[in-house]
Amino acid sequence: MKTVLLQSSRLVSVVLFMLYGMSMFAQRQDILLNNDWNFRFSHQVQKGTEVRVDLPHTWNAQDALSGKIDYKRGIGNYEKNLFIRPEWKGKRLFIRFEGVNNIADVFINRRHIGEHRGGYGAFIFEITGKVEYGKENSILVRVNNGEQLDIMPLVGDFNFYGGIYRDVHLLITDETCISPLDYASPGVRLIQDSVSHRYAKVRAIVDLSNGSSGNQEVELNVRLLDGQRVVKEGTKNVNLSGNEVMQQELTFEIDQPHLWNGRQDPFLYQAEVTLFRNGQMVDRVTQPLGLRFYRIDPDKGFFLNGKHLPLQGVCRHQDRSEVGNALRPQHHEEDVALMLEMGVNAVRLAHYPQATYFYDLMDKNGIIVWAEIPFVGPGGYNDKGFVDLPAFRANGKEQLKELIRQHYNHLSICVWGLFNELTELGDNPVEYIKELNVLAHQEDTTRPTTSASNQMGDLNFITDAIAWNRYDGWYGGTPADLGKWLDRMHKDHPEICIAISEYGAGASIYHQQDSLVKTVPTSWWHPENWQTYYHIENWKTISSRPYVWGSFVWNMFDFGAAHRTEGDRPGINDKGLVTFDRKVRKDAFYFYKANWNREEPMLYLTGKRNTVRTQRLQTITAFTNLSGAELFVNGKSYGKAIPDSYAILEWKNVELEPGENEIKVVSTNKKLPLSDSFHCRL
Repeated sequence: MKTVLLQSSRLVSVVLFMLYGMSMFAQRQDILLNNDWNFRFSHQVQKGTEVRVDLPHTWNAQDALSGKIDYKRGIGNYEKNLFIRPEWKGKRLFIRFEGVNNIADVFINRRHIGEHRGGYGAFIFEITGKVEYGKENSILVRVNNGEQLDIMPLVGDFNFYGGIYRDVHLLITDETCISPLDYASPGVRLIQDSVSHRYAKVRAIVDLSNGSSGNQEVELNVRLLDGQRVVKEGTKNVNLSGNEVMQQELTFEIDQPHLWNGRQDPFLYQAEVTLFRNGQMVDRVTQPLGLRFYRIDPDKGFFLNGKHLPLQGVCRHQDRSEVGNALRPQHHEEDVALMLEMGVNAVRLAHYPQATYFYDLMDKNGIIVWAEIPFVGPGGYNDKGFVDLPAFRANGKEQLKELIRQHYNHLSICVWGLFNELTELGDNPVEYIKELNVLAHQEDTTRPTTSASNQMGDLNFITDAIAWNRYDGWYGGTPADLGKWLDRMHKDHPEICIAISEYGAGASIYHQQDSLVKTVPTSWWHPENWQTYYHIENWKTISSRPYVWGSFVWNMFDFGAAHRTEGDRPGINDKGLVTFDRKVRKDAFYFYKANWNREEPMLYLTGKRNTVRTQRLQTITAFTNLSGAELFVNGKSYGKAIPDSYAILEWKNVELEPGENEIKVVSTNKKLPLSDSFHCRL
């Protein structure tokens, strides 16, 4: 009797294990393939030259960031072994790369399976029939970041890091699945046909794929969720012929929808798209759904959900010290935390599509996004951003499709950017920009297009909105010139929607001066106080003109540009409000924080890194979003001050003593006893 019971128990265990296994493998699996790659350059043909690396990885983290102008631009080989489990037979296998710069040729067991040209979009290949089951299989990726005339971008004032610098995934699905093969998109597109405070209509378009030769009867289910609560649900029975790919559509209407309202209330529904066969779930994809409506007015600016919203924005490059562009989740999270601290509510992701995870963070935190393709001009350098080649034109259109299809459901994205600082001299891009504009509207009927220009010409009158990169008070002129230019442009072209896509000035935290003296931008001297002054004066101009639909500081963070020889070291563009390593917030950061972040009480003394002073009489400046503060120098009060409308406190003719001095400010609000201080020598 004991033996029978034991055998019965084992049988139950086996059955439960089999049922668990069937359930587990009936659903989509996503396996990260980031660890244990072997890397070598293509010229290293000797055996044993490989080094072990983990992804994300770039081979330019050292040479490009040291200011080496001819940093390595060539071919690097990445290879790893992957055991393909026997139970995966009968499933579909896909390998998905989130970002490889900029040409990737992929081989399975040394057989070429596909090529992707473009460094900033995701791409995917099906490897179902190309692997050996129950064995180790080789994945080889030959990556080329060399200069190419048929791939965007041709030029750029930033580093073209080589490598597999974003995650790599193995997707395992049922033979019938929600297809990931449409430009590596999620296979689900949520189109907001109509949204208001009272009503929303959303269409879910789902790509279905049958990888088997026989017909498949499946049930498509879409649920809109508010947490665990089902808001709406729709179901459709679908008959898929053998090896067929088709789109299916379900429409939902929601009364009194909860709107996504930027930083104030970044509420998200979830769209859960599930595929069933014979009552068993075979695939599921979940996407964010944030319902919102917005418009851009040429006279009154940007409106979100019917209410005017001044876009207080910054630009962001996807690199940082030590790691280059091989960013990990904590790097993205730190960047977002700094933006939120400063009070940012909009970001221009320059000059290319960025990591999916960063768009996720924008959705969740309510930050409006300008997303753009890498159609980039030379700025103040040589060469050209447009060459009239059929292959270049085709590549740009492919990258635009990738951007829109991969990131369509990221509700934070409100404009698609089509170019940055192009010129009409030589090969003229105007007609091509028109083609891109038409394509963008074909791909997405709900979002406007925009671009960033730095000159006049026909190219400024193509997209739905336009923005200019202006550096009044840095690359010539004075900050006052910005207001004159804006007013003249708005008067001459009242029909266009105008924004400032870039404005900024360089600053080194090691460069300090007593007097406010403008420097030469290309010199090795970038005093911090001039950057602070520049931003104060430019923000006064921008914030007083409601027709400016958005403004974007260049840049939120210092970033790598190997060809630059200025500031405190080669290879860095130091226009950031935060240092390249994210460790130091510059004075201008706190100016914006005092103006943009009213929820977090703050009091900050400027110039605290200027520890050696040469002038006995000083002007002491502080930023605060409180009602006022009192200044003490060596314990002596210099009186109380009330901030002006730009959160600035000033005490003039403050006398320092020879030797060491303590400068301290204390808030006059007794309920919020904030203070700040520093020491300096005269």
